[in-house]
Amino acid sequence: MEFFNQMFYGNSLMDWMISLLIILGAFVLNKLIVLLNKKVLQKLANHTNSRLDDILFQMLEAPVLLGIALCAIWIAAQRLSLGEQIVDGIAKAYRMLIVINITWFVARFANALVKEYLEPNEDNSHESLKLDTHLVSIIRRSMMLIVWSVGIVMALNNVGVNVGTLIAGLGIGGIAFGLGAQTTIKNLFGGISIITDRPFKIGERIKVDNTDGFVEDIGIRSTKIRTLEKRLVTIPNFKISEVAVENVTREPAKRVLIKLALNYRTTAEQMNKALEILLNIPTLVEHINKSDVSATFSDFGESGMIITFIYFVEKSGDVMKTPSAVNFEILRAFNDANIEFAFPTRTVVLEK
Repeated sequence: MEFFNQMFYGNSLMDWMISLLIILGAFVLNKLIVLLNKKVLQKLANHTNSRLDDILFQMLEAPVLLGIALCAIWIAAQRLSLGEQIVDGIAKAYRMLIVINITWFVARFANALVKEYLEPNEDNSHESLKLDTHLVSIIRRSMMLIVWSVGIVMALNNVGVNVGTLIAGLGIGGIAFGLGAQTTIKNLFGGISIITDRPFKIGERIKVDNTDGFVEDIGIRSTKIRTLEKRLVTIPNFKISEVAVENVTREPAKRVLIKLALNYRTTAEQMNKALEILLNIPTLVEHINKSDVSATFSDFGESGMIITFIYFVEKSGDVMKTPSAVNFEILRAFNDANIEFAFPTRTVVLEK
């Protein structure tokens, strides 16, 4: 017993060993809790209809283990004579770490709920709650920022830091930062506007000012568009939010307008035949909207009489091949009916 009564740094060897055993006991207890959670609690949770209890047990495990370790260290330190300054430092660290540990659990749990109920995935049945991936990312980051900000403020308050003065200082710095980052802030809100309003999605073809192409990425600061010339254009989000955006992909059908000029030798009967041929085109060419087609004798031009022909290529049709097929049918039918197209001509009358 004499050996265990020897003093080291103001405490007997027995006291040091007991404190060490308390800490080791906490680690053994943590191992038992891990096994209990994996073998019993999570299996019980898997048999319930709700996913909430599964998420709770999974997210609660790590903070509980850390909390037990902190408690063991606190108890082990309290029973030793370590000096007033060391004990006070440990107490402050303990108060801060407990709040941080609770904040960690809340952040993990909130992040898991967002992933389970809002993030699109094949396994989740709550399809009505699914949001766009970019919107989910913003929600997750905003939630993490709020949770950790509140947690850190509470932790600092627990150790005696004057949070009011700190926030005031941050407020002044925030104003200075905001004045220098107005464009970035405008882009941020522009990105949020794009993601929430959803005027377009990745992969869709849009027209913004003089840019026409396919959306490759929607970021917080900018949107990337691959033009029809295969060039990558990056447009700040605030510019997109301030102008009209034409979503080409979402059009139900593509409108095609053709101006046909017939020469002035064309008779009224031939003109009527030409209009009849044009109105019959949707029955000869696939992917033409049959209910929305018009052909009119619209004008007397300089070189010929003008027919305006309007039709719509359906979503299932090729916007290049279908108009080509229409043009071939018009050419073939007009040639069969001896209807002649006009070409630029000018008649000059000379007076004596």
